[in-house]
Amino acid sequence: MKTELSTRLGVEHAIFGFTPFPAVAAAITRAGGFGVLGAVRYAAGEDLARDLDWMQEHTDGKPYGLDVVMPAKKVEGVSEADIEAMIPQEHRAFVQETLAKHGVPELAEGEASGWRITGWLEQVARSQLDVAFDYPVKLLANALGSPPADVVARAHDHGILVAALAGSARHARHHQDAGLDIVVAQGYEAGGHTGEIASMVLTPEVVEAVDPLPVLAAGGIGSGEQIAAGLALGAQGVWLGSIWLTTEEAELHSAALTNKLLAAGSGDTVRSRALTGKPARQLRTAWTDAWDDPQGPGTLPMPLQGLLVAEAVSRIQKYEVEPLLGTPVGQIVGRMTSTRSVQAVFDDLTRGFERAIDRVNRIAGRD
Repeated sequence: MKTELSTRLGVEHAIFGFTPFPAVAAAITRAGGFGVLGAVRYAAGEDLARDLDWMQEHTDGKPYGLDVVMPAKKVEGVSEADIEAMIPQEHRAFVQETLAKHGVPELAEGEASGWRITGWLEQVARSQLDVAFDYPVKLLANALGSPPADVVARAHDHGILVAALAGSARHARHHQDAGLDIVVAQGYEAGGHTGEIASMVLTPEVVEAVDPLPVLAAGGIGSGEQIAAGLALGAQGVWLGSIWLTTEEAELHSAALTNKLLAAGSGDTVRSRALTGKPARQLRTAWTDAWDDPQGPGTLPMPLQGLLVAEAVSRIQKYEVEPLLGTPVGQIVGRMTSTRSVQAVFDDLTRGFERAIDRVNRIAGRD
């Protein structure tokens, strides 16, 4: 499963695996793919350094990358406290009413929220990069458009390729104009932030729009056959995220959430602004229903929504309040029916890819 891009990066299979869990990212790399660690949950640089140290020890010298979230335009002099102050009291009251309705306990006195997406703030993402550039990271991906020009230049100075997600050909051309090296064409089916265009339509549009820039297909891919389809559409690899959530190495720390994922079908997700303020595909829950209800106050723009709901999400996760419990995940969740190791998932992907290639060869009369 080699392409020009995977060969350039020195990986056996053109499978790029995004995950917030270091153990999963390292296992993807060891299995012959390219593990990409999501940095958004790291509020402190020392925490990221600790996990990158761990990655160094558990990737057998093979390449890996880092995914951050930062806006293209730099905003000076705005602190987290400044942003918190912009949150209307009406929205704070709605959060508390929703939690009370479902009997969600308070955090213990002095207990900090364990789910804090300060990584949406540019200054936090920049501090993450200050740490990351001390490590042999081979790819820097940004989930929120093209990174600022100085970040792209700094990455290139370190010999790091830069990628960004795109939900349309227009977005992809913007990334190309910004000097990026790779475009991730993320279709409507994908988990997390995603646009309006399905992968089957989006991937070839983006490939054509930015040629000869390499494109990774993302969204709705959880089998080897789907990987083969992405490559057939012109992609030089695939970007997989959701499929790793139910692996043995994942650190969800919630049996209830894992069970919800394993039981969910492909129709049990929804694109909602409930988590971050931008449309993000996630499990449909009573929490997403509450925020999407037109009778409610409506969601706030990023990063206000994420800061608003941070403590609430921590409480829901800690106490495993089933009706409200969810996570970003794509429509591929319908294929996630058992807990397996990353290696077992990888083996299944490669076998499925081989089946697809054999099938196409038979159709083409090359068998």
